Amino acid sequence: MIRRVLKNKIAAKIDKGKAIILIGPRQVGKTTLINSLLANRDFLFLDGDDPTVRNLLNDPNTQQLKNIIGNNQIIFIDEAQRIKNIGLTLKLITDQFKSVQLFVSGSSANELSHNTNEPLTGRKWEYQLFPISWKELEESKGFLQMEQELELRILYGMYPDVINHPGEELEILRELVNSYLYKDLLAFGGIRKPEILEKLLQALALQLGNEVSYNELSQLLGIDKNTVSSYIDILAKGYVIYKLPSFSKNLRNEIKTNQKIYFYDTGIRNMILGNFNALDLRTDKGALWENFLITERIKNLSYEKSFAKSYFWRTTRQQEIDYVEETAGIIKGYEFKWNKNAKVRFHKPFLAAYNADITVIHRENFRDFIL
Repeated sequence: MIRRVLKNKIAAKIDKGKAIILIGPRQVGKTTLINSLLANRDFLFLDGDDPTVRNLLNDPNTQQLKNIIGNNQIIFIDEAQRIKNIGLTLKLITDQFKSVQLFVSGSSANELSHNTNEPLTGRKWEYQLFPISWKELEESKGFLQMEQELELRILYGMYPDVINHPGEELEILRELVNSYLYKDLLAFGGIRKPEILEKLLQALALQLGNEVSYNELSQLLGIDKNTVSSYIDILAKGYVIYKLPSFSKNLRNEIKTNQKIYFYDTGIRNMILGNFNALDLRTDKGALWENFLITERIKNLSYEKSFAKSYFWRTTRQQEIDYVEETAGIIKGYEFKWNKNAKVRFHKPFLAAYNADITVIHRENFRDFIL
């Protein structure tokens, strides 16, 4: 089993008097991780996908909760975002049952975080779990094997089932896309036109690494701009995509409001397009490489609870830097190239305005960036 970075971090918080909340996409191993933390310990498991559980935990009073919890000292509520008013129920458990250690998992950043932030203020530790990270995989398989697998991981992604079942990647990714993206998210987001969601995902996948215009997407899909924005928000809150904002502080000609959109998993992105051609045969190799590197960086920043903020930079004169990171006022720029001998332009206005360094990340030094 691949050891997750968060395991020791979460283990250190057990029995400290706060709920432990784990959020992330479906099928990335949240349940597996919590079960591994609770190995050899008795606990009550409550599945939010079960309608009976949802009814029991929807606005229960203290006596009803006492009947449900019984003598259990550990409660694990899985897919908690499916339970109405779950935040108030969790608050009641943490306030009234002080000896109970509560574990909660969910597949929606919006539903679970929104419903628990206020009720559980000061009462929870919250973590995000992503598909397997390169760091986790290299620690499990070793440097040499991961060097050999790099192209496979860019093409097929980092979902646990994909990694653990070589030769079955396409079947697993197809099921992930069909069941999670086109079923779970539709129901969860209240989307009434699945064909629009599919076309939007395809458009975002094709525009990988480019700035996204909601107006252009609106015209392409034949829907209004607000609907485009709403659908993109649902995809982001469901951990399918994430937004990278533009960096702007000093220069008048900097792009200030645009954003790029990337996928949390390149395998999911490639399945949406149905394209698993070898990297050397692809016109989107640079965009895939960029998506892979930024995503791996963001996984590690999240796991380390870093205060670093991530951006891209561009001016109206088409000067651009792929990735910019700001930490405590220190600004660093990164350019991504598969080939270390590729030409790179170091934009003097950026260097001068921000006293920044720019590092080129390529095939031979990428581990320094993502580890």
